[in-house]
Order: sequence, then C-alpha cells, then structure tokens
Amino acid sequence: MVKIVMSRLLLNIGHNKSTSLARISFHKAVKRLIFLTSIVFSLSLLTSPPAAANPKYASIIVEESSGQVLYSRSADKQLFPASLTKIMTLYLLFEALQNRRITLGTRMKVSKVAASRSPSKLYLKPGQTITVENAILALVTKSANDVATVVSEHLGGNERNFAKKMTRKAKAIGMKRTIFKNASGLPNQAQLSTARDMARLGIAIRQDFPQYFKYFNSTSFNWKGRKFRNHNKLLTQFKGTDGIKTGYINASGFNLVATTERNGVRLVGVVFGGKTGKSRDKHMISLLNRQFERIKPVQVKSMPLPTTPLSRPDNFLAANLQPEFQKPTVTNDLQTASRPPVRAETTSPDPLVNTLSLQVSVPPPLWSIQVGSFTRRVSAHKAAIKARQTARDTLNLTPAELSVVTRGGLPLWRVRFRNLDENRARAACAALLSAGSTCIALPVSVTDAG
Repeated sequence: MVKIVMSRLLLNIGHNKSTSLARISFHKAVKRLIFLTSIVFSLSLLTSPPAAANPKYASIIVEESSGQVLYSRSADKQLFPASLTKIMTLYLLFEALQNRRITLGTRMKVSKVAASRSPSKLYLKPGQTITVENAILALVTKSANDVATVVSEHLGGNERNFAKKMTRKAKAIGMKRTIFKNASGLPNQAQLSTARDMARLGIAIRQDFPQYFKYFNSTSFNWKGRKFRNHNKLLTQFKGTDGIKTGYINASGFNLVATTERNGVRLVGVVFGGKTGKSRDKHMISLLNRQFERIKPVQVKSMPLPTTPLSRPDNFLAANLQPEFQKPTVTNDLQTASRPPVRAETTSPDPLVNTLSLQVSVPPPLWSIQVGSFTRRVSAHKAAIKARQTARDTLNLTPAELSVVTRGGLPLWRVRFRNLDENRARAACAALLSAGSTCIALPVSVTDAG
C-alpha cells in the first residue's frame, strides 16, 4: 500500500516540477507519505502476536479442577523461569514439613556460599540461622536468594544436589521440559522451564500442600525490624487471587504464576517475559478476566439441610461394607473430562446383608460431587476425610471414590462422592463452599460423560 501511495505522489510531483505550486505539493506529499507510513507500521505492530514481538513471551491459563487449557501462547517454549524456580524450592520444603523431617521452628544455618548470593536477599550473615517458617515467608514475599540457598543446603547438603532433586521432582509431577540448576532462579543458561510446566507446578503445590499454600497469600513479611511487601501485586489488585509467585532476571523479563478463584472456579495463570512488572500484571489480569467471562460457573445455592430423612443410594448397605476407597481406575482425558471409574459390583457372602439390600427401595442415584484432583494419593485421601467431616450431615455415610485421571499429561487423583440425590449434592457443596473448600455438584448425565 505504501509503494502505491508513493508512486502516485511522485507521479503527481513529476507533472508539476516546473512550478512553485509543485514545491508546495511536494512538501504536502512528503507529509502525507510519512503519515500513511506511520499508520501502516502501527497496524503491523497491533496485529503481530506477542510471541513474535517478544521472544521471551509465553502464557497459559488453566482451569484447575478439570485441567482444561483455556488459553495458551508459546506454552511449551523453554524459557528462563527466574524466581519462579523458588516455587519448586518451596514444594520440597513443604514436602519435608509434611514428612516431619523438619518443623516450622527448625533453624537452618547460613553458609558463606548462601550469604554471598546476590540480591534480592535478606543479607544474612555466615553462621546466622533462620527458622523454616521465616524462610518460607522470605521466599514468598522478598524472593530472597540467600534464603533459597540456605534451604537447598539444609535439605540437599549442597545446592547442586538439591537442584537435582528439584529436577527429579519436576519430572515426577509432569514437568517434562523443566531443568533446575539452582534453588533461587539466579541466571543459569541450563535452567529452563515452560509456561505449561509452571502451571502444573502451581496446581501441584496448592493441591498437595493446602495447609502450607496459605503462605503464598502473605502480603508482607517482617524481618529484623524491616517490612518487606510481597512482589505479587495481584494479591491486592485482583479479586480472588491467593498466590503464588513472581520472578525476574534480565534474560527472562518479568514472570508470574497466579491462582485466582471466583464462584467456585479456580484459574491458574502463567505469564513469561513481561516488559515491566506493571505491564505483566495488567496482561495477567486481562487474560484471567477474559477466561472468567467465558466460563459458566457451577451455581450451588446455599440452602437449609433437608428436614425429611434423606434417601439412601440403592447399594448403601453393601457399599458400606467395602473399604472406604476403591481401587483407582486409570483413565485418560486429555481432550475432554475423564470418564468416571466403573464401580465393581458389591456383593456380600452374608445372605442377610444381600436380603436387606434387596428390600431397600429408593430412587436411582442422580448426582455426585467432586471435591478436587490431587497429584498425590495421600492428599486426595485427606481431602476426602476433610470433606466428610465438613459436610457430615450429608456425606457421613457416603463412601469416597478415588480414581486416577490424566490431565495434560499429569496423572491426578480425583475425589468424588457418588450416589447422591440432588438435594444432598447441593447441600454438601453448600457446606463445603461455606467452609472455604472447593466443590462441584454434577448431575449423573454429566459425570457419566466425564
């Protein structure tokens, strides 16, 4: 288009060269040419994808419960994670707490190597100690590199060995394209990850360690009389955000993993390569808002518990003679939600039980509820117990069902309570949501489809 405009203008100028009017036309033509060129250039920038304009850029938005990818751009491109690395450092620290290898009060010693780490840092001195809880807060808020090295040396002997453990754990939870070389995220050409892998890590650390994930919601941290504010500004700027971590080095740009819940729907977002912290945050908010608008949340109205006796599922007696958790069924649901595991027929050698089962006359089961998906079976088991305790009036006599499903290549333990009528399902979810837990009530036609 620019070439056509230029040729026409020059042609006009050629016809009028000999006159003074031609000189005026020439200047006007040049101005018009410059104006049109700037418009074309601006339009080309607007239509260029972020990945093409910024080689450091990548992003992904995932719905946590289903594992469905709602949006992605260059999500599998290997980039520098920067301080997002500390999420895995914290994952291993939480794991050590859960396994009782350490406690929140355990004091970790600062080495010369740790003290020498470059900022951001707490400026710890060699020989000084820091508690595990203060270390967690320093990593979450201040993103202290010296503290990350202290943790790595305490749990791994040295940072190199700890980084190997980080990489092995990454592979175990499905982070196929991630390699860790240190505990902090300080520059290393071989330390790489992807937006998709970081989304998996964000989901895994929240689901595996719900009792410790709350630390990511800390907006500040006090240390030696100084107050450090959390670098994750979405905690205060974007409703529903409760974690998790920012990151920056020159080679990566401004990175962020964020998790936000609204109306029972939780989204995990990852952005790599922001030009500034503010522009990165603004972009993340835009991506999350767009996906929340697209999702129709499951509406669970708060209602009083039924006053009449609740109907029991038709296999109630037999089901409650079986172990609480059935052997999981492995399914694959990369493209759609997983099919429900097929329950084995329950029979009892006791003829009295079978006779009683036949005498129970109730409507067929219509609904089930899902209370989460977890990377570890023990986390799923704990979630089932917690759900039953929270909604004991409706779930106390209902067995939990654990099944292994695969979402985005990541195996997850899914927890569901089946064989509920609609009133019980909605009442259970109302109780769980009121207590701050997750819950989705689904009709049988939906759960049968996955």
